[in-house]
Amino acid sequence: MNARLMSVIGIWFLVACTSPTLKPPTVLQAPAGVSPAVATQLDRGNALFATQKWVEAEQVYRQTIAAEPTLAEAHYNLAATLHRAGNVAEAKKHYMEAANLAPGNKVIWDAPPLRARTFNDDLSKKSYLDAKPQ
Repeated sequence: MNARLMSVIGIWFLVACTSPTLKPPTVLQAPAGVSPAVATQLDRGNALFATQKWVEAEQVYRQTIAAEPTLAEAHYNLAATLHRAGNVAEAKKHYMEAANLAPGNKVIWDAPPLRARTFNDDLSKKSYLDAKPQ
């Protein structure tokens, strides 16, 4: 009886430890070299994000992107805000833009739409653009 119980506990522990955990998106700080005004704007958006004021944070991140369109962190933060607010379609666009602007950033590349994998991936297709693989 004890051996069976220990086996069940061991299997449960193994499964629990190896299951991927999906962390909710968080926000990023401005990188070094960004103008102080843009960094301050991004910090303001981050403070609004932290207090769950999604609409206000979205506005601030959009203003930050208008001031610095190539700032990957601003796109990522806007995407995280939109994602939390339920606008997943637009969030995905900004996650992708952030990834394009920061190809080596592990945090950005670990964003929900970029790490998502489904079990319905048809590996026999030559391309996902092809309706029929052959």
